[in-house]
Amino acid sequence: MAGIEGIGARVDTSAKPLWRIRLRLELPRYLLCALSLAGLAASARFAIAPPSPRLPRGAQRSAVPVPDLAEQAYAQLFARAYLTWEASDPEAHRLALASFVGSGLEAGGGLVPPAGGEEQVAWTDVVQESVAGDERIYTIAAQTDTAGLVYLSVGVSRTPEGAVRLTGYPAFVGAPASAPASEEDRTREVAEPAMQAVVERALRNYLAAAAGELAADLADGARISLPTQRLSMEGVPRLTWAPTGADAVDALVQAQDARGVRYTLAYELQMTLLAGRWEVASIQLESDA
Repeated sequence: MAGIEGIGARVDTSAKPLWRIRLRLELPRYLLCALSLAGLAASARFAIAPPSPRLPRGAQRSAVPVPDLAEQAYAQLFARAYLTWEASDPEAHRLALASFVGSGLEAGGGLVPPAGGEEQVAWTDVVQESVAGDERIYTIAAQTDTAGLVYLSVGVSRTPEGAVRLTGYPAFVGAPASAPASEEDRTREVAEPAMQAVVERALRNYLAAAAGELAADLADGARISLPTQRLSMEGVPRLTWAPTGADAVDALVQAQDARGVRYTLAYELQMTLLAGRWEVASIQLESDA
């Protein structure tokens, strides 16, 4: 370092490498260029392969339509009003359906009561749903006092404002396709006496709603809701490994209630082995979370 002294002032000078001076002067320009290049690269990436929305972990896209409770209720209300009539008061039937049919359909939805008689609906339920474009077609099971159990197909859609409306006249249809019950092949019998004993004891206490006794066979953290109808278990004629996963078993149970009514029931139990002892983690898919 060298000092230069003048009148009333002193100036100190020092030597610095030339590359460091140039770097300090050019650094802002380099940073600006780097940011510009990063922006151009990002724009090109979004243009070539735009990102798609990610579903939460565990969520899956499904072709099955999400149930619309409002539409289901609307279809059932229409079916009940449509099938309820009295020959002596046809105007009441037309008024009950006026808000459903409006001016788009015939009065009464096209149903004209006969000269005599009446029909009442005991209950309704949605038993099938299909989708055709913006329309959902619900099959409504309705128990009537004169025609018996009938199935009514009701088409429903939404207006651009979101209101529910009928898409046309209803139709009487058959029951949804069904087949006789058939148990899956369950040939893998549980051959462990210790597990058999725990399962039988746990189910006996479970059916009897004996929470204190049942707790002795439950795994830590297991939460099981006891049945409201108490039963006396007579036996477990079959105990097999369940196809749902490891350490799950299916138990065929014979039991009876206080009136002497006898039942054959099926339960799935999730078992866990702790320190050489089998414990029950769940009964009939009850969650332990």
